[in-house]
This record gives sequence, structure tokens and C-alpha cells, in this order.
Amino acid sequence: MDKFIKQSGLFLTFSIAAFIGLFAAPVTSRSAHGRVTELNGIPYYVGDVAVSQMLDLPASILNEVDQGDVDVFPLTIISSKAPIFNGIELNKTISEFVRGDDVFSPAFLKGQSPRFQQRIGTDTPPVTYISYEGKKHNPSVEKHSIYLELEGKKDANIVVSPEYSHGGGAATARLTKNLPKGPYFVSTKTGKIFKAYRLYEDSNLAFLEPAISDEDGGFLRLMATSENVLGRSVAVPSRLYFTPTPEKPLAGLRLGVKDIYHVKGIATSGGNRAYYSLYGTQNATGSAVQRLIDQGAIFVGKMGTVQFANGDEPTADWVDFHCPFNARGDGYLDPSGSSTGPGAGMGAYEWLDIAVGSDTGGSMRGPAGANGLFGNRPTVGAVDLDHVIPLCSGLDTAGVFARSAELWSRVAHAWYKDFDAYHSYPKTLWYPEASFTPETINNSHASALIEKFVTDIEDFLGATRTRVNLDAAWNATRPANATSTLEDMLHYTYGTLVTVYQWLNLGKSFFNDYSEVHDGRTPYINPNPLLRWHLGQQSGSSGFDSAWHNKTLFHDWWNAAEGFGAPDNETCSKAIYVYPNSYGSIRYRDQYTSGPLAPYWGMSDSNIAVFAGVPDLVVPIGEVPYNSTKSGRIEYTPVTVSLVAARGCDLMVANMVKDMETRGILKPVATGPRLYP
Repeated sequence: MDKFIKQSGLFLTFSIAAFIGLFAAPVTSRSAHGRVTELNGIPYYVGDVAVSQMLDLPASILNEVDQGDVDVFPLTIISSKAPIFNGIELNKTISEFVRGDDVFSPAFLKGQSPRFQQRIGTDTPPVTYISYEGKKHNPSVEKHSIYLELEGKKDANIVVSPEYSHGGGAATARLTKNLPKGPYFVSTKTGKIFKAYRLYEDSNLAFLEPAISDEDGGFLRLMATSENVLGRSVAVPSRLYFTPTPEKPLAGLRLGVKDIYHVKGIATSGGNRAYYSLYGTQNATGSAVQRLIDQGAIFVGKMGTVQFANGDEPTADWVDFHCPFNARGDGYLDPSGSSTGPGAGMGAYEWLDIAVGSDTGGSMRGPAGANGLFGNRPTVGAVDLDHVIPLCSGLDTAGVFARSAELWSRVAHAWYKDFDAYHSYPKTLWYPEASFTPETINNSHASALIEKFVTDIEDFLGATRTRVNLDAAWNATRPANATSTLEDMLHYTYGTLVTVYQWLNLGKSFFNDYSEVHDGRTPYINPNPLLRWHLGQQSGSSGFDSAWHNKTLFHDWWNAAEGFGAPDNETCSKAIYVYPNSYGSIRYRDQYTSGPLAPYWGMSDSNIAVFAGVPDLVVPIGEVPYNSTKSGRIEYTPVTVSLVAARGCDLMVANMVKDMETRGILKPVATGPRLYP
């Protein structure tokens, strides 16, 4: 039976086989088979994919490092343009290394004792390799002054590249491939060089499958732990390996990805164990993720998702996998979803720079609010969504979390390349008055923070808020063929679209494929998506058509030349629509429900971007106290606000919030219990 996709009012058809081929082409799974070691108390993963090889290393050094029971030794590569490399240059270089990198440590230089899983207590002298990248002929090395900086550690071997004609007694060796500066490990048997990865504990359960590069355009599952009770660690490479350039502005940024995006070499779960096992390892990386990797971002693993990007409750519905933990407040607040792992990870881990999620009905904006992050739903179509598990084509979007407006803006500019970057900002601020009342924001501390922010953005834009009532505006200006109120017309729209679409374009084929392989059995589905798929079966394609028609009526009304989402030649968007996102409401992860919850029925501010296809960015503006029933003390929870603009104005918004951060209206947030400790 053919499936349908409806986008921009057009039907496309393709077969089940073709659809499965788009997103699930199983190949042989590969895992990384390196080793875990420890330097000065810091755990490291040593990969099994060599990035270069050291040749001509003197036998005297090899005899020192090859102690039989240890098969790798630490290596630090220093790149220098100085004609004379001495202790002063070394001290300056190492200070930069320590200040700019969490993977490098002085133990790579000073002969600290590595502790291997296979054997404990072996003392292996490290090697420091100085590579000359300058233009002067006959550069030299002052070995004596270098040793003084190394605190007299004469077992710390100094090796130089062949360009140094005056090595001051230092040994000379060459590399088969030049490498960036930073920490590495070298095989005592072959001289092969491996990247150094620091292992971090995933104590908040944000990751489903950590990964490392296979150095050939794909990735390997990371099968390593650092003796943590949770049993899972994430490996991150040295930041020193990467230097941002105009071609790679995101170089070195560590990237986590929601596990609905396919990544070459890694299996996708969609939060479902049966799906993970059935379709196996993917042989292609989707355009959205690949675009970030091409810009220099470093993929470090797949992150937790509500099953198939639906709406699971932490205690009630997360059956196949455990819900990640929100680091804010007492640590037991609902992290929201469906981009749960990316949001929770960004709120918890300083070593994680950005995380990609998706937003169909609020799956980026909910976690951004719950975890106090910058997180967005972009203009529909901002990036291609091939090789992604769908919820509803035409509503699905790809967003990114960051902890600062500057970094979020930088990623948006690198990712959403097809939009123009406006530097003039709207002079109109739409203010839906009903969304800011005490009945809506039942928290005086949050109300004060939100009011201050609205006042600040008025000053920033040089605008006075224009109070609006969407229902009244719709009733006065709605299309002639729209005969009902906004709420009546759109009440069932979102729920119908996502339930029908995902059943017809994912659920049905998944059930059929699983049944063929498992002797007629059906796969386990969490309670919430199972309820939704049943609703989708009941509504069918006719229900989808009607819902899409209503969505289109609102889309055209909102984006009209005189609508709230009208474009502007000077500022891209005629106005900014502002509304509260999170405002101090407390919802714990252990809250029980009476049964699986149906998809959202109704119309709210958060649905505007969904139906109109416009960008909606959540920004953190503060935090408010609450009495925790978990810790028995006062804790703090984030307060956030959403900014909505016209279609295609994502980069204008990016420039705007970056400038607002420069002015102090917005501030970067920290990781852990407090946004602003």
C-alpha cells in the first residue's frame, strides 16, 4: 500500500520499500575496540584507529617506553613557528593548552603514571614532539631550558621534527601524516599514533549511545566505561585538534544528537529497542547532522528521545529506556521532551557544547524551558530532514540547544545557510496580553522577571509593546471560508496531523517489518505512542486532509502581508511576537498519571510556529525559587521566554539575541542546579 506525504499542499507517494530504504539500510555494526587508561586520575579512551605513525624513533627512547605490559605511551605534539624553541616557548604553549582544553593535562608531559585496565602502576615516560611550522631555515631547540620547565623530569623524552638542524641533543623522528597540536597516545610496538579521548560520566543518562569517529566519514559505537556505577561514559577528543576557520566555523564543538537522526555507522533507536534491533546500523548520515559535521562540529553520540518523538511522561511512559535527568533545581524535575536527552545533557555537562533535537509541536522548546537553555524551532524547511524518523512531514523541524546566545547564533549561521542575515531589527513587539496575566503566570517572581525582560526588549528595539488578542484578531480578519473560531478550527489539528502521519509513514511499516522477522509478533511500543497510533488509525487520511486544510488557513492568515508574521524588507520580520515559555511551574519526574495522554488538543502561543511554519526561539532570562519536596530546601527553576518572527528570519533573530547578550539583556547560563550560580 502506498503512503502519502502532504507538504505545501502537495501529495507525494512512494512505496513502503522505498521509504524503508530512505532511513534504514542495515549494514554490519562496528564498535570501537580501543582501551581505557588513566593519567593522573583522569580516565582516557585510546582508540584503535591510527591517525599517523611515528618513524625513526631512537631505540633508546623505545626501550624506555616499551615495558612489556604497557602497549601505548603518552605523546604531546607541539607546533611551533619560533626559530628558537626554548623553555619560555614551552611554558607559553602549555599554559595555552591547559587554559583551552579539558583533555590535555600536564601528565602528558611530566612522566606521571598511567594506570591501564590490564595492569596498574606501570610508570611510562611520555614523549614531547616539537614540530616546526615556521619559514626560517635551520630552527633550533634549547633542550636544557625545556627540561627546566618540565621541573627537571629528565625521563620526559624530547623529540623534534627533521626540520630542526640544531636539536640541542634532542632525538629526531618523523610522522607519516602531520597532526594538529595536542595530546595523543603512541603504540610501543608499531609507533602508530592514536587520538586521546577524555572519558566523562553520563550521570544524567542523557546519552543512549556514545560514539567516536572512524576517521573515514562514519562513526563507531563506543564500548568503554570509566568504572562508573551507571556504566556508560562519553569520549570527547581534545579541543586542541581543531581550529575554527571561515570554512569550518564550528570546528571542535562537541555535538550530541537526538536519537531519531540517522548517523553512519550507528544504529538508531528512536527510543525503541525493537526498532534499534530490527533496522540495525545506518549507512548514511542525514543532511541536517552532516551539515554541522561539515562545518567542523564533532559528533560524540546519540542522545535520549521520547519514543519516536512523541510525548512520553517520565514515569508513566518511558518503558524501553529510562528518562534522562534534569540537572536544574533538585535534579528531579521533569526534563520535558521529546528532545529530552539533548536538553538534559546541555543543562548538565559543561564538556558538551551543542546538541541537536527536533521540534514538531514543542519538542525543542519544552526542554529549552525546562532546562533553561537557548533552543529553537526554525522556519519549516530550514534544513533537509532526510534520514530522520518522522513525526509529521511539513511540521517537523531541526533545532539546536546552546548555553549562550553567541554560540547559538554562530551555529544558526552555519546551519541555516539559505537565509539572509539581517542586522536591523523590528520596531513592533506583539504582546499577547492574556499570556502574561497572573492567572497564566501564577508566580510573582517569574512575572517580575518576564516583565523586566519585555521592558528591556522594548528599549532594545526602540518599540512599545502592542497588546494583541489573537482570537479577536482572527474573528475580525479571518478568511471568508473559515467559519469557526481559532480554537474550534485548530483544536484537533495538531493531534490529528501527527497521529495519522506517523502511523501511516512509520508505525504501519514498522509493525509489518517486525512481524515478518519475528514470526508474526508485534514490537513493543510505549503506552503514549501506541495510543497515538491507534488514534491515527481511526482518523485516517481523510482526517489528515481536513486537519491540513485548517492548518493551511491559519498559515496563510498569519503570514499575510498584513498578518502578525508579515515580512519586512529592512528588518526581515515586521514584528517580534513574545510569549512566556517556562515560568516557575513545578512538575516532578516521578509524577504518576492515570493513563497515557492523548496528543495536545487545542490552540496556544506555542502552536503558532507549528501551524505558521515560522521560527520560535526560547531564551533563558532568569530563575525563581521553589520549595523542593525532594531535597527539603529552596531550589531554583528556569524562567524562559519565546521570540517568534516571520518565516525565514532565523538569522535576524540570531543576530538580535547575540546583540542582546552583548548588551547584558541576555546572559550565558551555567550547567548544574543553577543557571547563574
